Amino acid sequence: MPHADPAATSLVTDLRALERELWCQEYLMKISEFDGATVAPEKGAAARGEALGYLAAKNHALLTSDASRAITRAVLDAMAAGDITDDQVAAEARVLERDQREAAAIPEEEAVAFTKLVVEADAVWHRAKLANDWASFEPYVDRLVDMLKRRATYLDPARDPYDVLLDQYERGLTAAQFDAFCETVRDTVVPLVAEIGKRPRPAAAFLTAHVPEEVQRAMSFDLMRLVGLDMPAATLAFTEHPFSEGFATGDARVATHIYEDNLMSNVYSVIHEAGHAIYEQNVDPAYAYTRLEGGTSLGIHESQSRLFENTIGRSRAFMGPLLKILRQHVPEVYGSVSEDELYRAVNIAEPSLIRTEADELTYPLHIMIRYEIERELFAGAATARDVPALWAERTKHYLGLDIPDHARGALQDTHWSGGSFGYFPTYALGSAYDAQFLPAMERDGVAVDEAAAAGDLAPIRSWLRERIWRWGRSKDAPELIRDACGGPLDARLYAAYLERKFSDLYGL
Repeated sequence: MPHADPAATSLVTDLRALERELWCQEYLMKISEFDGATVAPEKGAAARGEALGYLAAKNHALLTSDASRAITRAVLDAMAAGDITDDQVAAEARVLERDQREAAAIPEEEAVAFTKLVVEADAVWHRAKLANDWASFEPYVDRLVDMLKRRATYLDPARDPYDVLLDQYERGLTAAQFDAFCETVRDTVVPLVAEIGKRPRPAAAFLTAHVPEEVQRAMSFDLMRLVGLDMPAATLAFTEHPFSEGFATGDARVATHIYEDNLMSNVYSVIHEAGHAIYEQNVDPAYAYTRLEGGTSLGIHESQSRLFENTIGRSRAFMGPLLKILRQHVPEVYGSVSEDELYRAVNIAEPSLIRTEADELTYPLHIMIRYEIERELFAGAATARDVPALWAERTKHYLGLDIPDHARGALQDTHWSGGSFGYFPTYALGSAYDAQFLPAMERDGVAVDEAAAAGDLAPIRSWLRERIWRWGRSKDAPELIRDACGGPLDARLYAAYLERKFSDLYGL
């Protein structure tokens, strides 16, 4: 046995008990957060914030207590001495020790205050977006930036605060690395967008056909099944900003937003969020209730959602299975639409205002807008009062568009209200990881187009389960990508994928 020694066995038992208790607290916090974003009443925000603050304090205290850290230290010492040789236990202890070290750096009162501020800011953001009222949300941006700067200093006073935040979402990522990534992608995307703008837009009146909410709800479940979600382990809710959350391998939540005159918004939101959820469902069950359960990084998570949404979901091969569902639910609109017409329609590339509605080609430009504004906020070159003007300036520069209102500008995303600064770059990285999965799958004998055309994504899911999903948090993103794809992230592969696909679509 890897840890048959009674003392070593006792240490592992203590480790697992600690991990389970932490997991239970975090599960309850996720339930409350999901409820707040979907079905909770507006006036419940203060009470929810109080409860979440209490749970955050308990979780922080347990994670960072001397007794908890002593358990982790004892396991690591036993591993170093050769008394524990189980690879999974080693990974659990390594990840837990990092979580403890980083949490311990944040004073408990600071952790509680941040949780309460985020709950309050999120409630204000929801109202502000509906009212097109940046001024009411503006103070929260400054407060969150100030608090996050302090948190970053606690974590690593020697580093740029923004680099510290980037590392929290994608281990090892720095602003300098992402700047280089953006340069490579920008050099390909900007000229492509300009050339495509000279070409006629494909006719696609069916994209704006009125489809009632109840029809779209029913279709959403068929789309989740098409992706391959384990439906008894998933649920669908409705919210202002689509998202998903993995609570456990048997509990993944998808939340979407329905527009009756934009069916494809819901179609691809559901496919996108189902990609997140299926990742959570397929982490190795042996990791349940441990620090290894769940996705390893937001970039890897985004690679799964965008693979299903774009690489598979907008591929020419996938149009047959997708059209079958569309015709089943909306025959009066899609009965006469061909696969080729649908393929060109769902891949129309043109600048737009809303990130979540952006096409695959212009999407990284939306990320650059947000990234550059965040950099200025954290460098002290701007405050929240400057954000709407910066947003308008960057949108004009990258997309050639004017911002008509705050709801379609600086208030459109929920991330800042959740304190998630440094998060946006992972969206672009996810697409880039995704571009490396495709050739890696093909090298491993997966017939991607054949599976997509058949509407049977099992071969693709099998590859992802073995190379990505099952590892949970046991591998950080750089190691996971090297093992799965045979090399590190390479932005040139992403740029080449975009150039190849859209040059072919538009005959460039």
